[in-house]
Amino acid sequence: MALYEHIYLARQDVTAQQVETMTEQFKAVIEQNGGKIGKIEYWGVKSLAYRIKKNRKAHFTLMNIDAPPAAITEMERQMSISEDILRVITLRVEEHEDGPSAMMRKRDDGDERGDRGDRGDRGDRRGPRPDRPRRPREDGAVEGGQF
Repeated sequence: MALYEHIYLARQDVTAQQVETMTEQFKAVIEQNGGKIGKIEYWGVKSLAYRIKKNRKAHFTLMNIDAPPAAITEMERQMSISEDILRVITLRVEEHEDGPSAMMRKRDDGDERGDRGDRGDRGDRRGPRPDRPRRPREDGAVEGGQF
């Protein structure tokens, strides 16, 4: 069997519980067709880069799948019928990533970067720096001057 990473986007106005129910339905389709699901990650509601079917946000879900191609085809067919699914993408991979995906790690890393700490006295940030001499440009004007 082949390994796949599958991500689907569900409409923003469905609840997280409804998304979980849809995920269980798609998991059942994979298992009925001889496959198995390795990991499921719900990434939450995220903003979209552009509108998709009048939606600006969507629920994102990742599934790591080990299944024959026929199982993937059937799952994607059922997703295309559903009005709650906006987009899907299925990628064949050599191996599944251990641990949390990059999206989940990004969320964890954000907590550490939140506090920038003391940055000291940064001084006045306007105009040319007084410790640097002005250099003439090729056209004769002086660089670093006020506009």
